[in-house]
Amino acid sequence: MSPGEESPGFELAVVTPAFNEAANIPALAARIATTLAGVRWQLIIVDDDSPDGTADVAKALALTDGRISCLRRIGRRGLAGAVIEGVSASAAPYVAVIDADLQHDETLLTSMLEALRADRADLVIGSRYVAAGSASRGLSGVRGLGSHVATWLARRVLKAEVSDPVSGFFMIRREAFDEVAPRLSSQGFKILFDVIALQPQPLRILELPYDFAQRQAGESKLDRRIVIEYLGLIVSRLSGNLVPPRALLFFLVGASGLAVHLGVLQLGHSLGLGFSVAQAIAATTAMTSNFLINNQITYRDRRLHGLKLLTGYLRFCALCSVGLVANVAVGDLVKHALGVWWLAGVVGALFGAVWNYVSTSLAVW
Repeated sequence: MSPGEESPGFELAVVTPAFNEAANIPALAARIATTLAGVRWQLIIVDDDSPDGTADVAKALALTDGRISCLRRIGRRGLAGAVIEGVSASAAPYVAVIDADLQHDETLLTSMLEALRADRADLVIGSRYVAAGSASRGLSGVRGLGSHVATWLARRVLKAEVSDPVSGFFMIRREAFDEVAPRLSSQGFKILFDVIALQPQPLRILELPYDFAQRQAGESKLDRRIVIEYLGLIVSRLSGNLVPPRALLFFLVGASGLAVHLGVLQLGHSLGLGFSVAQAIAATTAMTSNFLINNQITYRDRRLHGLKLLTGYLRFCALCSVGLVANVAVGDLVKHALGVWWLAGVVGALFGAVWNYVSTSLAVW
């Protein structure tokens, strides 16, 4: 390439995680093309194997526009993981993340890029909560309240003044993203929070206001599981990354198993069963419940099917049985050493829970 000649590569990669967004993808691509006229941009649509044909729509667009590409993920789900893979698939020095649902204002991309080019920031966030920004049109009352709570929690954890640390609309220098990419959680939806939280040095952050629009097609992906995943991420970062986000889900499922155990035990007692028989049935039922819920939620990205579901269940039961023995043994040691029965019970339960999480994550999922 001769001196002064423009680089043929893309300057900006726009990564769009998508699931069941076939109706929105063409409009998003057209809007980005109009907004970024004169910019060497690429649009990477990361589709989590949507049943509505999102990948087919994206690939049809790619056939007519070489700036558009589709990365179809099979057997993997989650916005954070989709963003990580999409960013990793590009070499552009600047990377933007924008939702496929048309609720983000794509015209803000030019201002974001200008700020990074001028070296005024390392990260530019499209914020619903600064200056003229607004989330009122795009969020219901319940989702609006949830968004404010999520933002408040994130700001308590982050050592940065950010009004919208859970925004899904931002642009960042590649080197800042690559710095933390290996340690980012691939679970959940709040990847911006994780990107900021894991930085070894504080980023220069600029927030630009925008109006969060109403969804035009498809439906929101927000559910209780995503809320729990986000709380798990908060706990993980508060613990200095000692507690993996997935571990909190596993322990919450374990707590639900205790409720199932007690309920079945009570039922067995009311039916006149002996304690040992009722206890065995309750323990088996709780273990089965824990396995099925973990397979569906905690490890949904590694979900077992068919014969693997059966063999995984048997391994899960065997390993949790070892955890039960360890629970009793450790608790007994603490009781004899310190003489405090409740502390012995807590330590034994924690040891058993950690054993169950570590062993089953390695041997089952």
